Amino acid sequence: MSSKAYIVPVNPQNLSSNTVAGVDTAKLWSTTPSAQKPAKVGTSHVFYGVSGQDLSALVSLGEGFSEKKGDEKRELVRRAVGAGIKKVKAIDGVSEALVDASSDSHAAAVAAHLALYDFTLKTSPPSAYDPRSTQATPEKLAVKSLNGSADWNSGVIVAKAQNLARTLMELPGNMMTPTAFTERVKAEFANVPNVEVIVRDEAWAAKKGMNTFLSVTKGTDEPAKFLEIHYKGAPSKDAQPLAFVGKGITFDSGGISLKGSADMKLMRGDMGGAAAVVSTVLAIAQLKLPINIVAVTPLCENLPGPSANKPGDIIYAMNGKSVEVDNTDAEGRLVLADALYYASTEFKPHTVIDVATLTSAMEVALGEIYTGVFSTSDSLWEQLHVAGEYEYDRFWRMPLDEDYGPQIYSSNADLCNTGGKPGGSCTAALFLKAFVDGIESKDGKEPAVRWAHVDIAGTMEYTRPNPYQEKGMTGRPVRALVEFAKRLASNQS
Repeated sequence: MSSKAYIVPVNPQNLSSNTVAGVDTAKLWSTTPSAQKPAKVGTSHVFYGVSGQDLSALVSLGEGFSEKKGDEKRELVRRAVGAGIKKVKAIDGVSEALVDASSDSHAAAVAAHLALYDFTLKTSPPSAYDPRSTQATPEKLAVKSLNGSADWNSGVIVAKAQNLARTLMELPGNMMTPTAFTERVKAEFANVPNVEVIVRDEAWAAKKGMNTFLSVTKGTDEPAKFLEIHYKGAPSKDAQPLAFVGKGITFDSGGISLKGSADMKLMRGDMGGAAAVVSTVLAIAQLKLPINIVAVTPLCENLPGPSANKPGDIIYAMNGKSVEVDNTDAEGRLVLADALYYASTEFKPHTVIDVATLTSAMEVALGEIYTGVFSTSDSLWEQLHVAGEYEYDRFWRMPLDEDYGPQIYSSNADLCNTGGKPGGSCTAALFLKAFVDGIESKDGKEPAVRWAHVDIAGTMEYTRPNPYQEKGMTGRPVRALVEFAKRLASNQS
């Protein structure tokens, strides 16, 4: 049997007589069972021994493909190619998939490489994700394009970056500690030009006055880390950067306010914001986008040790505000508070975007489909929205309103780290807002900083597979953030 498989998306309502790699797609598709309606997107048929090729997978692009445009059309390509990859990767003996990417090379590349991903730490056969490995494990299925292009190559970079975020999130807490996270990031960026990776320790954070961040790590003996990544791709190295801040709780037990045991192992992914941020910057640097980026991720564990935060404790944050810890399981906003203030004051960015698995309330509100966004800037929201729709990594704007304020302002401190169940994701966002410097308008002028808080608590995991991603950690919103940065860089150049 040949080790090659050809994956060919087919428009079932426009079966042109084109031949792809020696395969007459119209003739082959005409042999499939007919139905009253065109085959749904992703419907796959596998043929063996056609035109000298042992395996060809024809995949439907769905009804009305010719009439679809833009974002909607790209998503149909993703679903078709992803379904085709899933089909052939399950067939023994196939080691290479050749994709007809003529419909949309970037979308096809993204789908193909996301669909390839299968995380496991089983030892037989050897896992590519085994952290003990010193050599790369050969790919079970290599994917190439029949229509090689720059768009295909960019899609591969973005998809592999998202897959890196998925891996960082999937690895269990004993393997993905703050130290292990920083070592992995340094290795990933080792040969990428125009990048500097800096790892700070607890002593540095203490000198900076990052008391809310350090308070969260008191319950564990695992050292906390504060990771900085600087990418300077803009024509002027001194140009104002775009800043990313990612929540990096490598395991979250809830601390003294202990979570229930059911599904607690999911909290290995509570550093999903940090994973998404570093993976986004990796893709941006590999794509050599003409933009300056700074990314910071506070990394620690949240465990119920003898020195852990206690409900009722009051801490003074880096910006001087007092914070009451009502619930130690609302630790994400504590580590982000100092990180946001540091990023917005130290580097003077024009835009700050934080990404965090912050609130279960967001999962209740939007489920696994949309990622919630809170923003002080209409223009920033619109740019994020457009980028998310382009990559089908979609966002939904949530209210950032001071009317929620009394829920977190009515304590013995300036701020309380929880405001009760009502509007839980909204009060969390409002809490973070207090630590971003430069977002207030002064003297009638536009604010110096645009800020968006991206809550990925609902979209961190797929409990059901989609055509190009299996169940598990998602790595969202890497694709949307890369597309956002690409458009921002284009507008600035």
